[in-house]
Amino acid sequence: MGPTHDPVPGSSAAPRAAEWITTPVTADLLRGALDVERTEQGLLPHRLPARALARGADGQLAMAESQPSGVRLAFRTRATAVELDALRTRMAYRGAPPRPDGVYDLRVDGRPAGRAVATGGEVLMVDMATGSAETRPGPVGTVRFPGLPDRVKDVEIWLPHNETTRLIALRTDAPVEAAPQAGRRVWLHHGSSISQGSGAASPTTTWPALAAALGGVELINLGLGGGALLDPFTARALRDTPADLISVKIGINLVNADLMRLRAFIPAVHGFLDTIREGHPTTPLLVVSPLLCPIHEHTPGPSAPDLGDLGAGRLLFRATGDPGERAGGKLTLTVIRDELDRIVTLRAAEDPNLHQLDGRELYGEADHAELPLPDRLHPDAATHHRIGERFAALAFGTGGPFHRAAPPESRVAGS
Repeated sequence: MGPTHDPVPGSSAAPRAAEWITTPVTADLLRGALDVERTEQGLLPHRLPARALARGADGQLAMAESQPSGVRLAFRTRATAVELDALRTRMAYRGAPPRPDGVYDLRVDGRPAGRAVATGGEVLMVDMATGSAETRPGPVGTVRFPGLPDRVKDVEIWLPHNETTRLIALRTDAPVEAAPQAGRRVWLHHGSSISQGSGAASPTTTWPALAAALGGVELINLGLGGGALLDPFTARALRDTPADLISVKIGINLVNADLMRLRAFIPAVHGFLDTIREGHPTTPLLVVSPLLCPIHEHTPGPSAPDLGDLGAGRLLFRATGDPGERAGGKLTLTVIRDELDRIVTLRAAEDPNLHQLDGRELYGEADHAELPLPDRLHPDAATHHRIGERFAALAFGTGGPFHRAAPPESRVAGS
């Protein structure tokens, strides 16, 4: 389906006295998505393939993977004005002030060039006291980026990392074409809500996006809020996705969901890594243990919301487990770090491309003293910057596991 031409809706929206060119949003304009769904209300990017979702049947996972963290429109154009029609679904908590709007970041030739928020959209209203939720309908919104340089350039629009987003139409005042591949290595990362970007200011300032920019790589972000649970279907998605570099951040969701005991955790980690290695036998693979999180360092889950400050706009979390339950196999972050260290050390004897990183090197005791977790679980925007910079230095820097380029053939899953 090719572009269509519409009259200019007004000089304030279109700096040129020309016609808008409307281009349907198609999969070839997207980066960072593993699947797309064509809905009655536009193209919905997915960060897990449909076959994985069919194995999950979990509402939290479905919501998280449909929030397009790391997904961006990428095109080449001479346009000086760009508009994107989108229908967002944003979360709100009953009894709490509105959450900040999701942000669209613009990059031109790889550099920050603008920021915008959408209007309208649906609202998913969540009652934290009962766990119930309802969706309130709303209209399609538009984000606008005028005043772009009048030259051929590569444009990226990074979609909100925390709002489900259906893409309806792209309008420009000059033709667009899919941006050519830049030839950079592809980094495939999986983790929890922190990896998805909870607490970050914008989609290009989540810690994985910052690390990817510093490392000069193309990011595919499978950070899934509440969904880093060693699910076999997630391991298969990682296995089947072409990549040059892979990292998996394991731990916090297993504790705050109180999902499994130590007896199940150990073989689950082995199975998860085994599945990834089926498709990427020699790709550099980095296992990252949990960041410091004081409420769960020695206290098992589950986590539960502490609603005392909700009316003031603060949603806090607390650990509800009993430290004494560790003797029965309940997981804490300390237990998980020790076991991941043992597992990776054991496997690395036969897998020289398997590496590990203690998450406390990204965010530890000194960092918590300076930048405490605002809700006791998730970092703030400044901490995302710190984590991203540290990961880039430790993983992509000299001596890091991602420093040397992987052979081109390693990008082919199953090779």
